[in-house]
Amino acid sequence: MEEIHRILETIQRTSLRSVLATITHVEGSAYRKEGACVLFLEDGSQLGMLSAGCLEADLSACVPDILETGVSRSFVFDMQSSDPLSWGEELGCGGVVHVTMEPVNDELADHLCTLKNYLDHGTEVILIKSFGSDGSVIDYGFLTRDRHLFGEWRGEFPQVLLDWTSSEESWRSGMKFVSSMQSDVFVHTYYPRPRLMIFGAGPDARPLAAFAAIIGFSVTVSDWRPAFCNRRYFPDAESILLGFPEETIGMIHFSPYDYAIVMSHNFRRDQQLVRLLSERQLCYLGILGSKNRTERLLKGGPVPMEVHSPVGLAIGAEGPEEIAVSILAEIIYTYRKNRTQEVVVNEPE
Repeated sequence: MEEIHRILETIQRTSLRSVLATITHVEGSAYRKEGACVLFLEDGSQLGMLSAGCLEADLSACVPDILETGVSRSFVFDMQSSDPLSWGEELGCGGVVHVTMEPVNDELADHLCTLKNYLDHGTEVILIKSFGSDGSVIDYGFLTRDRHLFGEWRGEFPQVLLDWTSSEESWRSGMKFVSSMQSDVFVHTYYPRPRLMIFGAGPDARPLAAFAAIIGFSVTVSDWRPAFCNRRYFPDAESILLGFPEETIGMIHFSPYDYAIVMSHNFRRDQQLVRLLSERQLCYLGILGSKNRTERLLKGGPVPMEVHSPVGLAIGAEGPEEIAVSILAEIIYTYRKNRTQEVVVNEPE
């Protein structure tokens, strides 16, 4: 998942000056793709990754100068050269990576906090940056799907960009040239943090919740047993819901982007959960247990295609930690596949 959510949280609470570095274009292969970002803080710490560590060392050396001048800069790292002193000989990545570094001044920090607010409320936001001939960011704007615009754009926001962003193809991340503006623009779509809801708070749910939080999911844990459904066991969960299925499911506003796992190990409760969850629009519904048990949960009916049972990728997982890895691997695969299809399916012919 994108680091942007943790970066926005850090910008909102820190008093330290910082620089935001973003990959704006990739030619060939690279460790990360367009839109990946890292936040460099003036105390030398950083949040996020653009590479396996090779780019960050050079970029961090530029942070003091960018903080001093307050001017954004762009860099190109050529990792495909055959020169023995080049990046390519050291890394072997075979790509060219373009990175833009921007000082997070008061204006940008304020707009990033507005971005965070939209994402926290489940709204996708498209970012557009316009570049000058020297690689600095001239203008930038954030645009929601309902056409609300905020940011720092000198003068009126170009109508050509408003018309262009009305097409789904424009939401694909990357650098583009807008001929009517005679300018390169970078586009990236920020998505709300994906939610994983775990129904069942037994010991095997603990590593699943912990691992999911680490990779960027907003985690909700629900169970009717107070001895299990306890903040002590789920310190990284955003929400802990104590109650029976019909109570807690009514507390949740579900969306088609949500992921849910049923794993209470109580047949009657799991049956209630599956019935209630099947009435909601979900991106992913996984049920822990054998396919035979799931068919019994469904009262003898076949397991629908949209239900993942047995949940997780078939990697021969044993024990709670390995099972958690297999479940999250399948969820990540579903997440990435859906993101790709959203662009491809809606692409104009």
